[in-house]
Amino acid sequence: MNENLFASFIAPTILGLPATVLIILFPPLLIPTSKYLINNRLITTQQWLIKLTSKQMMAMHNTKGRTWSLMLVSLIIFIATTNLLGLLPHSFTPTTQLSMNLAMAIPLWAGAVIMGFRSKIKNALAHFLPQGTPTPLIPMLVIIETISLLIQPMALAVRLTANITAGHLLMHLIGSATLAMSTINLPSTLIIFTILTLLTILEIAVALIQAYVFTLLVSLYLHDNT
Repeated sequence: MNENLFASFIAPTILGLPATVLIILFPPLLIPTSKYLINNRLITTQQWLIKLTSKQMMAMHNTKGRTWSLMLVSLIIFIATTNLLGLLPHSFTPTTQLSMNLAMAIPLWAGAVIMGFRSKIKNALAHFLPQGTPTPLIPMLVIIETISLLIQPMALAVRLTANITAGHLLMHLIGSATLAMSTINLPSTLIIFTILTLLTILEIAVALIQAYVFTLLVSLYLHDNT
């Protein structure tokens, strides 16, 4: 019970060297691949899920936007597997680090915005000033729209960080309460353990949903600029 509540969010080290890069490179190794002409059920299910997700995200895009399909599918797989691996005991979740989430959000957002200014500069600039805006409000509205555009990557990163961190903290607190109650009151321990089990199932869903939300918002930013 004396363990630091935020100890699980500290980046691990091996012989004094940060191990975050190795942890980030580990999830892709878990994605099964097939060397045979006929795939097994796991590969078939995986390909069906990837195709379904890709079709849903790319349905709104034109030909130029669909060139990002491989990147977006890779992004959702990476975030989902990283979040799920972080639910294992004594593991580290890179997506609880705001710096890493910003490193994913800023380049993708910047690429979409730059593409919009290069291909459809009039439409891109039109977002800063909606049609029919009263003349006295034009300077203020341009400033507000500019700020709202610039905080988009920060909102992406903070949303993912906050949701994953909050779930991990809640599981840590309830798990500590279960351990403490186990020597005091067995019926209460069973109730708390049931809550912990349900929360774990919820966190698995949250891990997948947050990966989808992050990728979907990037896809929407891309759609607005292509």
